[in-house]
Amino acid sequence: MESKREQAMVGMFVLVAAAVLIATVFALTGAFGGTAATYRAYFPFAGGLEPGATVRYAGGPKVGRVEKLQLDPKDSSRIEITFSVKSGLPVKTDSHVKIMSLSPLGDNHLEIVPGSEKAAMAAVGTILPSDPYVDFNALTAKINDIAPQAQQLLKTLNDRAGDLQVTIARVNDLLNDSNRANLAGTLAETRGMIAENRSSVKSTVQNLSSATKKLEPLLEDLRKTSAQANEALNHVDSLIGENRADVRQAVKPDGWTRRSTSTPTISTSCSKTCGM
Repeated sequence: MESKREQAMVGMFVLVAAAVLIATVFALTGAFGGTAATYRAYFPFAGGLEPGATVRYAGGPKVGRVEKLQLDPKDSSRIEITFSVKSGLPVKTDSHVKIMSLSPLGDNHLEIVPGSEKAAMAAVGTILPSDPYVDFNALTAKINDIAPQAQQLLKTLNDRAGDLQVTIARVNDLLNDSNRANLAGTLAETRGMIAENRSSVKSTVQNLSSATKKLEPLLEDLRKTSAQANEALNHVDSLIGENRADVRQAVKPDGWTRRSTSTPTISTSCSKTCGM
């Protein structure tokens, strides 16, 4: 009898422990949290997420779980992720989701990035925008791809550093004590020459200014003379244009001959006058 009683007690304990374990699992998964809101998002790479993966809000507490992953029926190059969160969670119309990990070796989870305060609440079933997931292996591959270029850049920088050192050495040689002293002396002599000839330079500038003022009336007269010459040339052109036919007739050889034969000479006129 006692053995049966012990067996019954052990069985009862196992049942109670199983019930507690099941209740704990349901509590952790949010089964007792009331109704849940379901949303969807699309990713070109799911980052190894599986149904049951954690959903976090702003990197904080767990607020839901991934319900389903499947290929997008309309675009097989991306994954459709369906996830549920606690009802009443402030998922806004400008909220977006991304795949993240709390540590380099930790499991990936789905992260909801909060929206703005003024944005409206997103309706249940809304497709939220997503950020592309950056895979660590893909990042490593990209780093390996650019490694040769980085090495070439470092080599070029080393070569340029050598050239820069040579240039600095030449500048130091140029600016040694002797050259600096010569330069200082040259500057001092230049200042002295400027100081000695300051009055002459000032007088020359004043004379140039006075000569410029005197030239202004001459330039004005020259402008007037040029205008008058242009006007005279215009009159000459007009006169030639008006008498172009007479001038052309006068310069013909036949015209000159006829005038010479028809016009009495001075000697003939004198002979007639004297009765000879």
